Amino acid sequence: MEVWPGTRSPLGATYDGGGTNFALYSSLATKVELCLFDASGVETRVALPEHTGFIHHGYLPGVRPGQRYAFRVHGPHRPEAGELCDPTRLLFDPYAKAMDGHSVVINPYFDWGSDQAPRTPWHETSIYEAHVVGQTKLHPDVPAKLRGTYAGLAHPAMTDYLRELGVTALELLPVHEHVHEPRLRALGLTNYWGYSSIGFFAPHHEYASGAPDGQQVQEFKLMVKALHRAGLELILDVVYNHTGEGGPDAPAICFRGIDNPSYYRLADDRRHYVDYTGCGNSLNVGNPHVMQLIMDSLRYWVTEMHVDGFRFDLASALARQLHAVDKLSTFFQVIQQDPVINRVKLIAEPWDLGDGGYQVGEFPVDWSEWNGKYRDAVRSFWRGDAGLVPELARRLSGSADLYADDGRRPWASINFVTSHDGFTLRDLGSYERKHNQANGEDGRDGTDDNRSQNHGVEGETTDPAILDARARKRRCHLATLLLSQGVPMLLAGDELGRTQGGNNNAYCQDNRISWTDWENADAELRAFVRGLLSFRRAHPSFSRRRWLIGRGEGSSDVLREQDAVWFHPSGERMGDAAWHDGGLSTLALYLNGERLESHDSRGRPVRDDSFFLIFHAGGETTEQVLPPALADFDFHQVLDTSAPTAELTPADEKSTSPIALTEPCVRVFLLRPRSADASSDQPQG
Repeated sequence: MEVWPGTRSPLGATYDGGGTNFALYSSLATKVELCLFDASGVETRVALPEHTGFIHHGYLPGVRPGQRYAFRVHGPHRPEAGELCDPTRLLFDPYAKAMDGHSVVINPYFDWGSDQAPRTPWHETSIYEAHVVGQTKLHPDVPAKLRGTYAGLAHPAMTDYLRELGVTALELLPVHEHVHEPRLRALGLTNYWGYSSIGFFAPHHEYASGAPDGQQVQEFKLMVKALHRAGLELILDVVYNHTGEGGPDAPAICFRGIDNPSYYRLADDRRHYVDYTGCGNSLNVGNPHVMQLIMDSLRYWVTEMHVDGFRFDLASALARQLHAVDKLSTFFQVIQQDPVINRVKLIAEPWDLGDGGYQVGEFPVDWSEWNGKYRDAVRSFWRGDAGLVPELARRLSGSADLYADDGRRPWASINFVTSHDGFTLRDLGSYERKHNQANGEDGRDGTDDNRSQNHGVEGETTDPAILDARARKRRCHLATLLLSQGVPMLLAGDELGRTQGGNNNAYCQDNRISWTDWENADAELRAFVRGLLSFRRAHPSFSRRRWLIGRGEGSSDVLREQDAVWFHPSGERMGDAAWHDGGLSTLALYLNGERLESHDSRGRPVRDDSFFLIFHAGGETTEQVLPPALADFDFHQVLDTSAPTAELTPADEKSTSPIALTEPCVRVFLLRPRSADASSDQPQG
């Protein structure tokens, strides 16, 4: 077989129309063999003829897209030194653009036509977190052969649904090529979530609707085009903190056999791995070639696949220079200066499993973060925990205590009540303990800190009073989420009442436990969420670009001077004593739509209506007095989560003081200036 020297760059397999260049980095390799496989699986080995700066490379004329290949790496095999070269093992290409049991050469050419990213501003963004398979696997309007695939997500039944629901971005659980651990396969399970990446450039082949052969790349691109046409951005959940090769006892299938000491953080004994992830290994981000791998991958997904942003799994692990998390680390510096990556949306999961790994609020200025403190506060407040009013106020107003001191804006906070990791929203109100027996780990997996309640019965019930209480609480959670400052994130299926039967760690359940059940969808709840998202888009008071600061707090001229004021159920402003009242379970907020301190794209001031919001978790409080300080307004109710629908249009009648609070609820009132001759109807307090 004819082999030319080829070039050291780009890494991986690159088809140019006449043949394919292969390039592989390994600081240990004494020889690298390229292994080509024909349709029957017969292997042909070709030694790469050149190496330049630890890059082994060669060009093969006539090798075309669809060619399956792997590498055999010759070099030292000294486990005591962490060196694991073994030419008897076939190894994936770390830069492979497609995989399906082998690495696959792809055709890079694709007609993007007039594709244009929506580029939704951060403060107008709302995220829908979903799984490629689970979102469409049971959808009746998606053709059967497309369900559970990239093409299924691109189908009009799905893009129309997401657009009409009102979200602006689809965030997908990992789509990088990943492996299924032998332990799971032995149990008849798979790594459904996909947090075991082995190919950082390759769309997972099992999500393709047809025979892979590299066509999964084309199908993924068609999905992105369809999402963009629908006005939806695509954010990928990416896992660069570890790989699917697992711990030291797992086989070498890629990085480990190519250059173990370069790709992984090795323990002092050199046989084991530093593990900040709980998955057996941690990538060695301090190695420049590993950093290059990550950056090349990110740029590829933006420039070649047209994705709009990334959510970094266990991002704290990427910020560890030696051991401690360092927000001035090389990783952040490289991201900051990169002209491709620094213009897309960047979201951190701001924790890992190592010491000091919980870093909520500590990421750099251009990053947004999953706000775990928001999730915990909202869950605890609506569960009825005592003393949560101050914490809820901080989270409702955008978590300035976490993000405002270093130049960040409210959209630094990705607000969520539920995510793929944990209970669904329905289960949050139906179970007080996890039910993970199907995972085969004797219930040891999954968190015990769920902050959930079952309203009297563990699991499903037919009791109408319990069902009503659960439904009301779901609406409270959703209204809180979509009326908070920051960026809301919905878990797919929560708007439909999806349940996982109490499983709070369904990472290995590629079945009806995880799939969205469209047949039994809660239509009322879906309409409720759609109405709330529409209301949020229409009123910039709930997606402010700047922090609520309550300026002029000592002034009696509330309307002119203040952007927001917190009120006690008595109708008076919250003072120190009230904030420290551990028995208080009701909080009210006035939002001044005239003080948004924001401008549109042409520099014109943005104005909105003013609103009065009540968050009542139950307890002893039974009424909210309308504040005398707002006596110049008529109060028209817009939302009451006690009702199963969200009309979100102002009621014709004026609400009178006090407002009765008979059950946990969120109440929203639009404020209209009172006419001069209506002073006799002022709210009484």
